[in-house]
Amino acid sequence: MSWTKKILRVNLTKGTCTSEPLNMDWAYKYIGQRGLATKYLIEEIDPRVDPLSPDNKLIFATGPLTGTAASTSARYSVITKGPLTGAIACSNSGGYFGAELKSAGWDMIILEGKAAGPVYLHIENDQASLLDASPLWGTSTWHTEEWIKNTHQDPMMRVASVGIAAENGVLYSAVVNDLHRAAGRSGVGTVMASKNLKAVCVRGTLGIGVRDPKAFMEAATKAKKVLAENAVTSVGLPTHGTQVLMNVINEVGALPTRNAADVQFEGASDISAEAMREVRRTDGKTNLIANQACFGCTIACGRVSKIDQTHYTIVNKPEYWHASGGLEYEAAWALGAATGVNDLEALTYANFICNEQAIDPITFGATLGAAMELYEDGLITDEETGGVKLNIGSAEALTTMVELTGKAEGFGKVLGLGSKRLCEKYGKPELSMSVKGLEFPAYDPRGIQGIGLNYATSNRGACHVRGYTVASEILGIPEKTDPLVTDGKAGLVKAFQDATAAVDSAGICLFTTFAWSLEDIAPQVDAACDGEWTVETMLEAGERIWNMERQFNLAAGFTGKDDTLPKRLLKDAAKTGPAKGLVSGLDKMLPEYYQVRGWSTDGVPTADTLGRLGL
Repeated sequence: MSWTKKILRVNLTKGTCTSEPLNMDWAYKYIGQRGLATKYLIEEIDPRVDPLSPDNKLIFATGPLTGTAASTSARYSVITKGPLTGAIACSNSGGYFGAELKSAGWDMIILEGKAAGPVYLHIENDQASLLDASPLWGTSTWHTEEWIKNTHQDPMMRVASVGIAAENGVLYSAVVNDLHRAAGRSGVGTVMASKNLKAVCVRGTLGIGVRDPKAFMEAATKAKKVLAENAVTSVGLPTHGTQVLMNVINEVGALPTRNAADVQFEGASDISAEAMREVRRTDGKTNLIANQACFGCTIACGRVSKIDQTHYTIVNKPEYWHASGGLEYEAAWALGAATGVNDLEALTYANFICNEQAIDPITFGATLGAAMELYEDGLITDEETGGVKLNIGSAEALTTMVELTGKAEGFGKVLGLGSKRLCEKYGKPELSMSVKGLEFPAYDPRGIQGIGLNYATSNRGACHVRGYTVASEILGIPEKTDPLVTDGKAGLVKAFQDATAAVDSAGICLFTTFAWSLEDIAPQVDAACDGEWTVETMLEAGERIWNMERQFNLAAGFTGKDDTLPKRLLKDAAKTGPAKGLVSGLDKMLPEYYQVRGWSTDGVPTADTLGRLGL
């Protein structure tokens, strides 16, 4: 049990919604969510398909623990071939949508084809239909959610939608649910809009069963106790959210700043978690209003913020005066340190726009940071920007350009291409801080060596949540390793990547792993699901998933040559901090990584490895 053992297949071209049984042989090998949906995608599309063509497919998937009494059981993923990268894309989100979909009786939704005009998918338990979304096309995710709830007279309905940015082809558009939770990276929202699908709304009242309720509750209760007794999951994240990292990472000299020209940001304290909690505004209020939890979460790391109404970015814009999703670390870094902007109110406003129009703030901020460097080098002109001066550190440039990108207007259309295409356009591809076309997030590989190897080898492009070695290298979880050395990092990265694939596929939040190991997770999966689930079987599933994703990318045209980092990280040493004088030691780590993975010297899984994993 715990799987509903049902898939909803929606053919947008034909306008049909049909139920089919879940392939349980695959479920036992790939768990659910990320792993299982990727298996379906790979079996059903050509890896070389144009991501924005009707032949690409889009899958909303839950995991076996999604919607159960396990802590952080809110998670769902959106899986497709990403338009930003051309690689496998799987973006994970929390909130309440995933649990609602599972409670409606569905493990996943497979969306195929393209509707003739704008539609949204309406699901109420086992009933599903496609409805006219013409009134919603050209509107924001915030408006879409309100309109759908009002139209169906159901405030408890959960909605996942795309904004104007996706409709207009911004290549890193997200799918936003519950107003400010997002399947954020790789452009999954752009694929959704390319199919003329504006939203998916769901109401589920069927509940979710587990195989052994008594054993499951015992395992879940024991695991929650572990979270409650851990300093990170019981104090750090609830109090400061992921923003707790801003000052920490800056102090260790691994905060990519001004398009990674530097590794420390003098304005970090101005945009930190501490700043969000302090009274720094003319109205006497704090930026942070409260913390917030997703479905079933006992951590509650989410932020709720409200902008200073007297601040210049908010003048005559009362639609942004309400409290909404506040800054998390990656967004604060991308909108702030990556662009050199230390204006907390401007960052909060830009983050609101990213939520409202469903834009990945990491790629947007990193792309703007690259554009600012190009502008200061004289390669982008005022004429091209519509008179907006893209000086590094300009809060006005940040807030103006996020609006233009959300609307895909003016220079926002160029920013909407992402940093790889932007920098290629201006003849400076080396200024794109990306891997496989995906911008790397808030950790500099010169100051944290293992995360650089993870960026280079991550299947969806540079990504911290595919193998968060920062936990070990900086926080000492599960054990401390030296962030400045390369020795042992190949094995560390593989271990984190495989374990993360299993966690993502189970339907719980990765943040639990600050306290949990698979020894805490496996008993919950085992009690919830048919089959035999141990630490060993889950790790094997994680390794199988990683290699399957690798196979897709190889078939899509990627090679071992794509397992690299921007030249700036390999050639230009860190100027300050503990990593001063260091570059990324990727050249030392990558050959060993291929070896521990059981891959050839050019990064291809060997026949022995594929055979051992049943691939």
